[in-house]
Amino acid sequence: MKRILLFLVTNIAVMIVLSIVASVFGVDRFLTRNGLNLGQLLAFSAIFGMGGAFISLAMSKTIAKMSTGARVITQPSSAAEAWLLATVERQARTAGIRMPEVAIYDGPEMNAFATGMSKNSALVAVSSGLLRSMSQDEVEAVLGHEMSHVANGDMVTLTLIQGVVNTFVIFLSRVVGYLVDGALRRGDDDRGGVGIGYYITSMVMQVVLGFAATMIVCAFSRWREFHADAGGAHLAGKRKMIAALERLKAGHEGSTLPQGMQAFGIAGGVKSLFTTHPPLEVRIERLKQAA
Repeated sequence: MKRILLFLVTNIAVMIVLSIVASVFGVDRFLTRNGLNLGQLLAFSAIFGMGGAFISLAMSKTIAKMSTGARVITQPSSAAEAWLLATVERQARTAGIRMPEVAIYDGPEMNAFATGMSKNSALVAVSSGLLRSMSQDEVEAVLGHEMSHVANGDMVTLTLIQGVVNTFVIFLSRVVGYLVDGALRRGDDDRGGVGIGYYITSMVMQVVLGFAATMIVCAFSRWREFHADAGGAHLAGKRKMIAALERLKAGHEGSTLPQGMQAFGIAGGVKSLFTTHPPLEVRIERLKQAA
C-alpha cells in the first residue's frame, strides 16, 4: 500500500535528519558526559521518536502528491471524475467524516491509497489504471476500503505505533553503542565522553533495529486491512468488496510492479514479514465468512 511505503520512507528520512541534527548540536555528548544517563536518554528518545513520526504524518499528503504526481480534483472535467467525487462525498457522509481531497494519479496498476494528518484532513487517491480496469461497483468498494482507513484513524494509530518503536530504536541503539564503545576503550578511563565506537555502533544498530520496527508497523497494517475490507463492505456492499478483491487478485497475478514493491499496493500479498497486506485469497475468504 502506497500510504505505508510513503510513510515509512518519510519516517526513515526524518529520523536520519533528526539524528544528524542531534549529533551536530552535541546531544549525544551531553547524554554521555558523565556516563550514560538513561532517564535523559529515554526522554530524548521519546521526543525525537514521537516527533519524527508525527512530522512524517504531517508531511504525508504533500509527499504523496509529489511522489505520485497525483492531481487533486477541484472541478470535475469528466463524468467519471464527477462520479468519483460524488461517491467519496456520499461515503464520507455515511462514515461521519469531513470530505477528503480526491485525486487521480497516472499508473497502470490497479491501486489506491488514503493518507493525511487526521480523519478530517485526508487525501484519497486512485490510479488511472484502477479506473480503466474496474467497474464502477468495484471502484466504489475500493474507495470504501480507503475511506474506512480514514474513518478508523489508521494513519494516526500507525503514527503512534511508529513513534513508540522509534523511541525504542533510538534508546536501545545508543545503549548498545555506549556498551560497545566502553568495551573497546577499556583502560582509557582518563578520556571522558564516548569515542568513535559509540557513533558507529549506534548508527548500525539504529538501522538493524529499524528493520525490526518496520516489521511491527507492517504487522499492524496487515491486521487493519481486514477491518478496512469490512468497512468497504459496509460502505459499498459485501458483494462489491469481494468482487473488487477478486479483480485485484487477478490483476496482481500479472502485475508489472517489481516484486519488492508489490506488497505496498492495495493488491499486496507477498508472504513476508515486511508486507503490509495479508494475501488477497485470505482477505476474500474472511469477507465471505463474515456475517
